[in-house]
Amino acid sequence: MSKLSYENSGVSITGGDAWVETIKGLLSKRPKDKNCVGGVGGFAGLYRIGGGQCLAACCDGVGTKLELAKATGLYKGLGQDLVAMNVNDLVTVGARPLFFLDYAACGKLDETILKQIVEGVIDACDESLCALLGGETAEMPGVYGADGFDLAGFSVGIVDEDKIIDGSNIQEGNLLVGLPSSGVHSNGYSLVRSALGKGGLDIPLDSTPKGWKESVAEAVMRPTKLYVKAALAAIKTGVVHGMAHITGGGMYGNVIRIIPKHLDIAVDFKSWERPAIFDLIQSAGIDEEEMQRVFNLGIGYVFVIDATELKRLEEALAPLGEKPVVIGEVIKCTSRG
Repeated sequence: MSKLSYENSGVSITGGDAWVETIKGLLSKRPKDKNCVGGVGGFAGLYRIGGGQCLAACCDGVGTKLELAKATGLYKGLGQDLVAMNVNDLVTVGARPLFFLDYAACGKLDETILKQIVEGVIDACDESLCALLGGETAEMPGVYGADGFDLAGFSVGIVDEDKIIDGSNIQEGNLLVGLPSSGVHSNGYSLVRSALGKGGLDIPLDSTPKGWKESVAEAVMRPTKLYVKAALAAIKTGVVHGMAHITGGGMYGNVIRIIPKHLDIAVDFKSWERPAIFDLIQSAGIDEEEMQRVFNLGIGYVFVIDATELKRLEEALAPLGEKPVVIGEVIKCTSRG
């Protein structure tokens, strides 16, 4: 069986990274707004509003998980996916989410489907301690087919400027401490679809693999875990030097975004139990390196803390039912560009 990759499934991580650099180049030609804190490319943008406070904001979608929702009929979880992909990014800078807005574009409005999605959005906003402030639904025949649609979300939060968590205090020897994911979450689905479809395993989505307690459909459509309450609880301890939401780009690609340039990270990918859905996906012929580059592989959120503060973090997260696991450490930089 030939090797599958994100690239030959139609998505280029390298191209996406290059596009971010292009945007940075375009912005560099214009005077920077003095109220902007940091630059483009972080998990969330920051904007000073006075009184020592900053608004944090970000936007995201759910990707081609939409196509599997259509194939399985499981739509409600997409609402949580949409909120999670935003608020999980937002909270990494130390911000408390304030509100969320959604945008749905479709070829023909199907109220039955969109109602399920919006119900999921509302529930996820409640769980993330933020309000659903508004949104927009646009029928766009000719752009989308009758059953085609896309989702985007936008979240805004607030943080004291002197309490922004930007990774600047990270030091060699700090621990990387991860929280389990609920599964694939909401990225890498072009590769998931290639792996499970006719170009890969060609497995019936309603089948239940041996030893599983759920169908393939239920496993791949499980909604993205919400990490806001856990992150805010950890922030209150004062022990967190940095946080990363593990989405496209995998563990290394996301954590390295918050690590100072003179440092690097070492991740032990055998330090946690990998959910079975990833083993199934990989069995379609995907190299381990590609799996690590595309998926969260079972860890959806990472804290960077001093080694001496692990117990305090564990105690803060225990009431939420979280069991953090040490997955690596910060090391001297040897080859990072």
